[in-house]
Amino acid sequence: MNILLIVAQVKQPVGNNTELSRERLQTSTFELLDGQRELHCVLVDLEKAYDRVPREELWYCMRKSGVAEKYVRVVQDMYERSRTVVKCAVGQTEEFKVEVGLHQGSALSPFLFAMVMDQLSEEVRQESPWTMMFADDIVICSESREQVEENLERWRFALERRGMKVSRSKTEYMCVNEREGSGTVRLQGEEVKKVQEFKYLGSTVQSNGESGKEVKKRVQAGWNGWRKVSGVLCDRKISARIKGNVYRTVVRPAMLYGFRDSEEETGVRARGSRAEDVEVLFGSDKIGQD
Repeated sequence: MNILLIVAQVKQPVGNNTELSRERLQTSTFELLDGQRELHCVLVDLEKAYDRVPREELWYCMRKSGVAEKYVRVVQDMYERSRTVVKCAVGQTEEFKVEVGLHQGSALSPFLFAMVMDQLSEEVRQESPWTMMFADDIVICSESREQVEENLERWRFALERRGMKVSRSKTEYMCVNEREGSGTVRLQGEEVKKVQEFKYLGSTVQSNGESGKEVKKRVQAGWNGWRKVSGVLCDRKISARIKGNVYRTVVRPAMLYGFRDSEEETGVRARGSRAEDVEVLFGSDKIGQD
C-alpha cells in the first residue's frame, strides 16, 4: 500500500510515452530531409544507470518532486542496511553492504529512477523533439553540430556532478541529411562514435531518413507472432472468427508496433523490401470478417 501511494506522488518524466517519443524523432527527421537541412542527434548512454544513483540524491529528488516526508522515510527504511551476495558456479560470497544504486527487480525502482532523472535533467532538458528522454534513453538533437556538442557537454556536467556517468564508448552521434565536411562531435576532447543508424526505444533510426530496416524487423516480428499461434490459425476445427481475433491480437500488433494509423500501415506495405510477406499477413486480417 505504501509503495502504491509513493508511486502516485511521483512526477512523470518528460517523454514518458515511448510511441510518441519515437514518432517525434522520425517526424523531425522527415521534415529536415524535406527541407534539405541537417539534424544532429546524440544518443546518450549512461553507465550502469540504476547502480549509480546515490542514495542522498534519491532522497533529495523525492523531496524536490513533492513526495511527502513520511513516504521518503518509508523508502529510506527499504534501503537501510541493504546487503547482498554474489552467487557463482563455485558457491557464493559473504554478504556485503550495498550503499549506492537502486534495488534490482523492485517494482518501485523504475518510478524512483524516472523521478531522479527528471530532477537531474531539469536545468538542461529542452522541449521535444530537441530533447527526448524515457528513463535512461536520452536523445539530444539540434540543427547545428556545434550546438548539439554544447548541449551534450551541459548534459554530461548536469548528470556527472550528481553521481551519474555518461559512457564515452557507447554514446553515439548521427547526422541526418549530412553534407560533406560536417565533422563529428567531441565529449571532453574525446571523439563520440559516429554511426549511420541507432536504436531508440526499440526502433531503428537511420541517417538517410529511410525505414527499411525497421520495416524488415516488424515483418519478422509479425512472422514470429504467426508461428507462435500457427497451431490455432491452421486448425480446421477452429472457427474463422476466432482465428481472426487471434490474428488481430497477436500477429498484427507485433508487426505494426510504432505505426499509428492506416496511412502508415499502407506505407509499411509499400516500402518494405519484403512487402509480399506483409501482404500475406495483412490478408489474414480478413479472416472472420466475412
